[in-house]
Amino acid sequence: MNLRRQTLELRPDARRVLLRPFMASVIVKPTGHAEPSRRLLDILARVLLLDDATVTATLENVLHEFHDRHEDIRAIFLDRYNKMAPLLPVDGAVSEPRKLLIGSYFTNEYSLESSALFNPSIVPAPDQSGLGPGELRIILSLRATGEGHISSITFRSGIAAPDGTVRLDPVTRFVHSPRPEPAAGYDLALVRRKLHEMGIEHDAAKRATSELPQTFQMSELVARVVRLRREDVPSDVIRAGEQALHLAEANYTVRFKDGLRMAEKVLFPYSPLESNGIEDARFVRFKNDDGSFVYYATYTAYNGSTIFPQIVETRDFCAFRVSTLNGPAVTNKGFALFPRKINGLYAMLGRQDGENIHLMFSDHPYFWYESKVIVRPSQPWEFTQLGNCGSPIETEAGWLVLTHGVGPMRKYCIGAVLLDRADPSRIIGRLQEPLLGPAPDEREGYVPNVVYSCGALIHRDTLILPYAVSDTATRFASIDLNELLSGLRAR
Repeated sequence: MNLRRQTLELRPDARRVLLRPFMASVIVKPTGHAEPSRRLLDILARVLLLDDATVTATLENVLHEFHDRHEDIRAIFLDRYNKMAPLLPVDGAVSEPRKLLIGSYFTNEYSLESSALFNPSIVPAPDQSGLGPGELRIILSLRATGEGHISSITFRSGIAAPDGTVRLDPVTRFVHSPRPEPAAGYDLALVRRKLHEMGIEHDAAKRATSELPQTFQMSELVARVVRLRREDVPSDVIRAGEQALHLAEANYTVRFKDGLRMAEKVLFPYSPLESNGIEDARFVRFKNDDGSFVYYATYTAYNGSTIFPQIVETRDFCAFRVSTLNGPAVTNKGFALFPRKINGLYAMLGRQDGENIHLMFSDHPYFWYESKVIVRPSQPWEFTQLGNCGSPIETEAGWLVLTHGVGPMRKYCIGAVLLDRADPSRIIGRLQEPLLGPAPDEREGYVPNVVYSCGALIHRDTLILPYAVSDTATRFASIDLNELLSGLRAR
């Protein structure tokens, strides 16, 4: 097929650094609470013992060295100080320069994309004003990976031309993480059900949460877990309480401050379930029954030992609501929502067994109970594993599903399947050969011989496909939709 590779390439940029909390001996972990360790208290005491002149001179040096790398460094230093203030070994007033200096000792720069910038998805932007004829404003999500292999979600914005060529907006070096907003409340029955899905025994979960009301606040759960740790209760009950706390922390809302460019926003791991990264966001522009739109993205949270499928929801890419995906069908990776309901139900693809593409339906986007296999590996280039490359794309001919297939030598290629619009469990077309495989100059990287995508889109009869190159960088390709559909129907 006449697949056209574009010249545009996104490579990791180590200059884009995010200010993160720094705790001695725990440098890159995104979460973790300050505890009065000997080392931490020693640092606080040393700064408190400095005379005012040394405090002022040291702070001026810090600000001179770092102020042009960050737009709100003073505010971040003060925020860090406020987090550490309860641990101060002395009472009394602390001057603002000393507060700022203390904050700087518990802050560090994190180069969020120093290792890789890959696994993209692409969606139309909410605002389509001010464009030229035939243009489409787009938002690109990317998996950024830095020190410690911690992954986060970052963004780019740009324009797709009538011929499918993509040009991206200029990128500054500044990046910002959003502010968390407290949840209105948590449902006790739902928490207990999710704990059971996570392997917690029913009796332990019930006992651990026995004093909580049917709708409880985070503060009530924290107080309950603190009491459990002090009481003489079995270890499985304490573990159930701690897992309930982690689960509650995994359901949260964050909001970016106004005025940021799209590329200056980063969704960095926030909850303990995400402590080792959030991976492979598959964004989709979802059309509600009333004709309005909302953006969903499924992604994988990783805490260093276990993966947790999550879903994020936004309408404006300013506020993001993060929730766990629930139900016995929520296992493994690679979930991708359809962009609208089908026959009155939400629909989603998954890879529950690790090698086949599954289909599931639900009356709620956060709860999934059953799945069935609809696409199995059939060609040598996909014998090892088959999965989706993002949400299905609706065409007049059917649901276009881009796939990734793994073959000999763990080589990844991108293929395509066409599903029936009314019954997506029925395959009506399939490419026998890969649509896209690693070119000679795309085989080297963090993970060699891989091309991969988390989502494409159609613009004016052209399929625009952003794709990762060997888990390191991102490139773009495009193909005429009619040519692709003809190839699918010729199976």
